[in-house]
Amino acid sequence: MATDLSPAAIPDFVQVLSQAAKSYRVSAQLTANQQAEPSGETAIDRPPAEAVVQALLQAELAAKQQRLQYPFADLVGEWRLCFTTGVKKRSPSKGQTKGQTRGGIRLKKGVYLPQWTPAQIGFFAAPEAVAAGFGQGIITNQISLGAVRLRFTGPAKYLGKKNLLAFDFTQVAIDCFGKTVFQIGFRGGQTKAAQFEQMSIAKLPFFAFFSVTPDWIAARGRGGGLALWIHEDSSSSHD
Repeated sequence: MATDLSPAAIPDFVQVLSQAAKSYRVSAQLTANQQAEPSGETAIDRPPAEAVVQALLQAELAAKQQRLQYPFADLVGEWRLCFTTGVKKRSPSKGQTKGQTRGGIRLKKGVYLPQWTPAQIGFFAAPEAVAAGFGQGIITNQISLGAVRLRFTGPAKYLGKKNLLAFDFTQVAIDCFGKTVFQIGFRGGQTKAAQFEQMSIAKLPFFAFFSVTPDWIAARGRGGGLALWIHEDSSSSHD
C-alpha cells in the first residue's frame, strides 16, 4: 500500500517531506549544471532540519497506526540520500518527544547531505522475484567524490509485513571514471553471502521503511537514525 498523496489527503508532514525532497533535487540539478536556472528550474526553499525530523517521526507513527505495507517492488531502483539524523546514547532530555528518544537512543540534529559528495543506495531483484512478491535481491551503497566512487554490494531480503529490509555488505569496490579499478570481498565475502539466507534478522543491519513514494522513501536504521532518500533519475546506471 503506497502513501496516499492525493491533494485532499496530504497531511502536513507529507508536505514537509515532499518539499525537502523537491528542494534537494532541484539543488542537485543546479549544482550539476552549474547554472542559475537549468531546465527552467529555480532554487526552492528547503524546510528547516528540525521540521524534517519532526515530519519523519510523524510519518513513522502514521505508518504504524495505519499498518501500512509496501511491496519490495516499490523500493527497487536507485535512491540518493537527501537527509539523515545521527544518534547518541543518553537518557531522555526535558522537552523531547517520545520518538526522539527510544530505548536509550536519542536522535541528533538532522542534516541535509552535501551536494558535492552524493551518497546513493540501490535495491535490485530478479524480475521473477519481484513478480512473485519475493523480497530477495541485492543492495548497493556508494559515495562519490568527483570521478571516484566507493561502492559496497551485498545480498538483501525484505520482510513485507514489517517493511523491513535486512542486508549484509560482502563486496567493496572502487570505481574511477565509471570503471572498476579495485574490488575485493568484504568481511567474509562469498562465504558470508552464501550464508546470508540462513542468518537471523537479529544479526543483520536493516532499514525499517515507513514511507515509500515514487519520488522519495524514508526509513529508520537498526542503529535508530532516520533517513530520507530521493529517487534517482532513470538515467542513473547500476554497474
